[in-house]
Amino acid sequence: MRRPALVVAGGTAVVTGAAGGMGEHLATGLARRGADLVLLDRDAEGLARVAADIARETPGAQVDTHVVDLADRGEADAVIARIRDGHPGVTMLFNNAGVAIGGRFGQVSAADFDWLLEINLLVPIRLTRALLPVMLENGQGQVVNTSSLFGLVGPPGQSAYSTSKYGLRGFSESLRSELEAEERPVGVTVVHPGGIRTNIATNARVAEGVDPVEAEQNKKAFAKMLTYPADRAAEEIIEAAIARRPRLLIGNDARALDVVARLSPSRYWSLMGRAMALAARR
Repeated sequence: MRRPALVVAGGTAVVTGAAGGMGEHLATGLARRGADLVLLDRDAEGLARVAADIARETPGAQVDTHVVDLADRGEADAVIARIRDGHPGVTMLFNNAGVAIGGRFGQVSAADFDWLLEINLLVPIRLTRALLPVMLENGQGQVVNTSSLFGLVGPPGQSAYSTSKYGLRGFSESLRSELEAEERPVGVTVVHPGGIRTNIATNARVAEGVDPVEAEQNKKAFAKMLTYPADRAAEEIIEAAIARRPRLLIGNDARALDVVARLSPSRYWSLMGRAMALAARR
């Protein structure tokens, strides 16, 4: 089934993690294209800044903000219900919010593992469950789920994060197949960013069992690999949603590792490990 291009102007886009990074640029890019916005983040100050910037640059855009901790299921579900009931014009959902935690499986507590899964995987599923019927009723829509490079490869020390991102990838692909089989007017795009220049590595939690020196070294190594501009990544995501692309790889690192993982699924980590070791010495 080939759907027509998504019409952004006049629709409403829901964006999570909108107070900075790619989420901020998704919001501003969608507003420039004529969309109204529903923005979610736990950072009240950052969210207010983004809304004010959009109001100055695109005064015609309607912006509704929700300060919410997505790890709090009761709080998150209350906001999701308010969005579903208060925004009947929703045609776009960008599940962009994400958190990270460094540590091997045995080092990450069950509570931290569950915290990460709640934000990275379960909230996107619940948002989709609430808003998909709205988009179907509106006759068009696109769900855009931000997976990761680590939804393509699973390196050591990222068991929690990779679990969430592989899960989001699987959910996206299966849902897309179902909607296509039923010839429904809503599509799904799954995004696999590589090293995007955001604060996710800086803000990542560190498992209690991880040596602090090792944790700091790993953070610095990952941070040096985050070089792709967030605004450029956001524009690519918006254009992929408009074109109804099923899958988007952002950056040469994501594209290269996608190929390596498919050609050598049991040995890709040796290549990635060498790349990170080189980055850490720079």
